[in-house]
Amino acid sequence: MFSVIIPTFDNLNYLKLCIKSLKKNSKFNHEIIIYINSSTDGTLEYVKDNSFKYLYNDKNVGLCKAMNEGVKISTQKYIVYAHDDMYFCPNWDIVFVEELNKIKEDDFFLSGIMVQKSNADLILDCGESYKDFNETKLLKELPKIKAHNFQGTTWAPSLIPINTWNKVGGFSEEYGPGLGSDPDFNMKLWNIGVRLFKGLGNCRVYHFSSVTLRKKSWNNGAKTFLLKWGISIKFFRKHYLKANTIFDGQLKDPVKNYQYLIDLLKCKISFFYHFLIHKFIKI
Repeated sequence: MFSVIIPTFDNLNYLKLCIKSLKKNSKFNHEIIIYINSSTDGTLEYVKDNSFKYLYNDKNVGLCKAMNEGVKISTQKYIVYAHDDMYFCPNWDIVFVEELNKIKEDDFFLSGIMVQKSNADLILDCGESYKDFNETKLLKELPKIKAHNFQGTTWAPSLIPINTWNKVGGFSEEYGPGLGSDPDFNMKLWNIGVRLFKGLGNCRVYHFSSVTLRKKSWNNGAKTFLLKWGISIKFFRKHYLKANTIFDGQLKDPVKNYQYLIDLLKCKISFFYHFLIHKFIKI
């Protein structure tokens, strides 16, 4: 059905939980592809012993390159981008499939929604790590929490047709290891005419609060995005994607009102500031 691509870097216990959830809570059979960014914790041996489809690099090349390489060996029509610190909740793939059956467009971007202990759209404390993860509580309490479909999604877990992925060349590797690559990818989709960016409130994963991002020093994705596109990620999400508002159909070009112009001016000031620093001070 889907090619679920999971970049991982020495996160074996989380990876095991992620794969367990995919096997337990998926209605359909999916192709699971694991990209191993180096391995010192037994990840490579675990993947080999369980005959998972995988790619291996003896260096940590980051999320962007891992995803791009993973897509190259995928065999399904749709790509699902996942983090290794996600637990896929029941019916996640049914929700995606039901939405796909409604879509007439060739190019679009869908996502699920993250459930976290704190700082998330859906908040439910079922543990901070795999050690204290309360799966029973999650499966019991999560169905009681209501969430609407929303505009302007950029985050994982995300689903995209592989043909659309290839049209824009996948993730831009100048964002390596990965911060800023998601909104950049969506900007590239916007520029080829994609206007359906829909988050599905009933497609849910429990997320262990960016365990993936704690593994190494990360790039300044916000600055890279600003220098590349001339606007900030915040501006793009607010004025283009209408992020986190209730979904009410395909997006339209941004309304260039007073607030748009003020925010754009702030972006341009920031752009020239960072451009001059980057050009003459080389930082």
